Amino acid sequence: MGISRREFGVTKGGEQVYLYTISGENGMEAVVTNFGAALVSLMVPDTDGVQRDLVLGFDRLEDYEENSCFFGVTVGRSANRIGGASFELDGVRYELPDNENGNNLHTDLHRGFHKKLWDAELLEEVQAVKFSYVSPDGENGFPGTLQISVTYTLLPDMGIQISYDGVSDKKTMINMTNHSYFNLCGHDAGSIEEEKVTIFADCFTELGPGSVPSGKILQVEGTPMDLRNARRLRDGIDSEYEQIALAGGYDHNWVLHTTRGVVEKIALVEDEKARRVMEVWTDLPGVQFYTGNFITPQTGKGGAHYERRCALCLETQYFPNSINIPEFVQPIFEAGQPYHTTTIYRFRSTMF
Repeated sequence: MGISRREFGVTKGGEQVYLYTISGENGMEAVVTNFGAALVSLMVPDTDGVQRDLVLGFDRLEDYEENSCFFGVTVGRSANRIGGASFELDGVRYELPDNENGNNLHTDLHRGFHKKLWDAELLEEVQAVKFSYVSPDGENGFPGTLQISVTYTLLPDMGIQISYDGVSDKKTMINMTNHSYFNLCGHDAGSIEEEKVTIFADCFTELGPGSVPSGKILQVEGTPMDLRNARRLRDGIDSEYEQIALAGGYDHNWVLHTTRGVVEKIALVEDEKARRVMEVWTDLPGVQFYTGNFITPQTGKGGAHYERRCALCLETQYFPNSINIPEFVQPIFEAGQPYHTTTIYRFRSTMF
């Protein structure tokens, strides 16, 4: 039990990067880095006490400097897609990097929060590491100087909590997330198509061209998007249903029933082979469920081969493109207004 630090390497710009290992009494262990405020490793014991690393990642800093799939990182100032790579706030048009067919994806592929070096603070009394960063006014096109922190905390009930806190000196938008990819059999175990997923949501946001939400909210009833009861992924992931076909699998935002400021259970992932369940808890209005449809073949930790659909993401957030759709819950924060949100990934073993 405790927190340790070791060197991870030096960036191309000559900055020293560290890995921080948080060890819990329950046998759980998280490794995080101040480069991209990323979750590098998450060791979770099974019923026999055998640990498995459940998240995709790399052994080398150089790979995180590339990391085109965003393994484990903090995404900001805005996660997901913004249509037209722009938005308007109080009559001012803000232009963002056009990095995906005329739209903005994950802020900036090369200069977003996931490519920044964050300050680190060890909070040993609560088994946590806090990363802090100051995003200057105009960075990546967003207004306001934003002071932001991301805190990883190991919980005694086999969970990892990710908390975000920030404040801007100007009215701005903030929509951050963690982009960890999970495989409950282990990061090197291959396909996740046999895993079962439950999302407690009756609706999802319809995708339009470029996988940008159209503004319509569709019912899941009678479609492969209905995950209110556990569905094995292979039973719906290659459906001819238009929305599934458009995204090449699951890559959509579900509309949650959460109450603002209340952290609630919103999803489950079950793996019978691993005899493991992951619960997802959040206070945010949406979750992007992504089945790794566009993971490019590459080498991960320990020489593991990563490829399409070898892991899944449940990225809690405000709805994608919500800044351009007034009917959606808005990720807008006034000058001095605190930004705070919490997500928890909690694990338990089961005999099924």
